[in-house]
Amino acid sequence: MTQLSSSLISQLRFNDAGLIPAVAQDWLDGAVLMVAWMNKESIEHTLNSGQVYYWSRSRAELWHKGATSGHTQTVRGIRYDCDADVLLISVEQKGDVACHTGARSCFYEDRDERSEGGKNALQPPADACTELFRVIRDRQSKPEVGSYTNKLLEGGDNRILKKIGEESAEFVMACKDDVCDEIVGEAADLIFHLQVALAHHGVNWRQVQEKLAERRGAPRRE
Repeated sequence: MTQLSSSLISQLRFNDAGLIPAVAQDWLDGAVLMVAWMNKESIEHTLNSGQVYYWSRSRAELWHKGATSGHTQTVRGIRYDCDADVLLISVEQKGDVACHTGARSCFYEDRDERSEGGKNALQPPADACTELFRVIRDRQSKPEVGSYTNKLLEGGDNRILKKIGEESAEFVMACKDDVCDEIVGEAADLIFHLQVALAHHGVNWRQVQEKLAERRGAPRRE
């Protein structure tokens, strides 16, 4: 997390009620989890504690997110927009639940009629690799006739690992030929087959993202 001080507050433009909207975004996959309001007091508490505090307009009081439910938000980064009137807070969401309904995100509605949310609610939009892995996991739980993904999964390690070997070799050759479009295409194929292998072995793509994030601050290799 970038080290910020309370001087950040002097840069912000609050509304007439002394509030500023804050968008909470997952620190790994970029999914928008919720939107709430903050004031100077809640921002100061957030900066000092490392956990997110909002301002509850309905209760007119400071709101430590997750203090009751246990679904706290650890701050990974804070930015403000070009007009300095909206905050973007990168968070590590404990329990992977941000919505009061039990859904991962408050943004699960995509139909004309509202639903009840909850743990089975629609997942929020995320980065392309996360979305791809969701499709693979969906095929795993609900097989489709003629699905290439299901053919791979049905073939187990023998089929999946053979394809990873083939795609790896094709990626290497594309790099040696130095043709951008071919490199991009082979890289995409390789990532897809790697994700199928992960799903087959019950490893979540998020675990890979977490490992990459962990290594970002690791000592450099000699």
